Amino acid sequence: MPDVVVIGAGMVGAACAYYAAREGLSVTVVDRASVAGGTTGSGEGNVLVSDKEPGPELDLAVLSCRLWTELADEAGEPGGFEHEPKGGLVVAESDEVLRALTELAGRQEKSGVATHRVTADELAGYEPHLAPGFAGGVFYPQDAQVQPMLAAARLVRRWPGVELRTGTEVTGLLTERGRVTGVRTGAGDIPAGAVVNAAGVWAGEAAALAGVELPIMPRRGFILVTEPLTARADGRPLVRHKVYTAAYVTNVASDSEGLETSAVVEATQAGTVLIGASRERVGFDRTVSLPVLARLARQAVGLFPALADVRAIRAYCGFRPYCPDHLPVIGADPRVSGLYHACGHEGAGIGLAPVTGLLIARLLTGAVPELDLAPFRPDRFTGAAA
Repeated sequence: MPDVVVIGAGMVGAACAYYAAREGLSVTVVDRASVAGGTTGSGEGNVLVSDKEPGPELDLAVLSCRLWTELADEAGEPGGFEHEPKGGLVVAESDEVLRALTELAGRQEKSGVATHRVTADELAGYEPHLAPGFAGGVFYPQDAQVQPMLAAARLVRRWPGVELRTGTEVTGLLTERGRVTGVRTGAGDIPAGAVVNAAGVWAGEAAALAGVELPIMPRRGFILVTEPLTARADGRPLVRHKVYTAAYVTNVASDSEGLETSAVVEATQAGTVLIGASRERVGFDRTVSLPVLARLARQAVGLFPALADVRAIRAYCGFRPYCPDHLPVIGADPRVSGLYHACGHEGAGIGLAPVTGLLIARLLTGAVPELDLAPFRPDRFTGAAA
């Protein structure tokens, strides 16, 4: 019997398994599909501090960025997961937006975020192919990128004591005297000392198996992928950092159900360029929206005019696990003993996965977590409007 069953083999589930196993616990990870088969496989691999207001989530992000660096150093290449500490550049379209962006950076610095103010004249030194006319920006050296599918696969297999069962759907939870004692699957029961709900956009359904509510909803987003680009004459890629407009920060924090888009552009080690970002709450509708893709392309060209001559080779969509207060759910469920939650990270799941896994491991072993988990408590929505 394992000490822990983790529901979900995405990035967060893989991190929970890794850190729990590192603490000496035996872990079984179950997923009805495959490793990184859900939201993890549909993302850009963002590890960001730049897009978060000061507060509990930014505190998570600062620690998680450090943990990602440690994981990458331990793994090395080629056995790693394409960790790129390339930094993020947020650009402002006007002096008014630049003032707001600079003010935000000042507040973020108090939480341990490194920032560099960038004048309009200095932008070309960061991104030589950026469109002219921007008022300036802020550079965040802690922002990074990983290859999310590779990272999840590496992490879930890195430490001894982790058993992986893919193609195994959880159909119920085992309980005894009001305590969760394992999971029921189509392939049989798996008794365990504790269960961690890391089921991503389906975490609400997993919680419901224990008779508790988590108001996690899918928030759809599309990504365009270009053909691989050759290096420029100077040997550097067309896009050197993660680059986005200040509107991206506003969209991340928005509660709107309707469509919102903002220009986000970054290159990968494979030479392709990833173009986002869109957000809308349309349930689990995977219908490809050509108008949304066209808008993303126009916004990307607005940032980097050279992309107008580059072909997009594919597009894909994914569903972010959205919580009404934009904070993840991390911790033991006080309503049902033996059940822990690690979900609801929306678009920050890749970046926040290591810190989430570490905090869950601390709780499972009775250790003191590095951060106060009160803002992320699973029962905070009880009696509140979703």
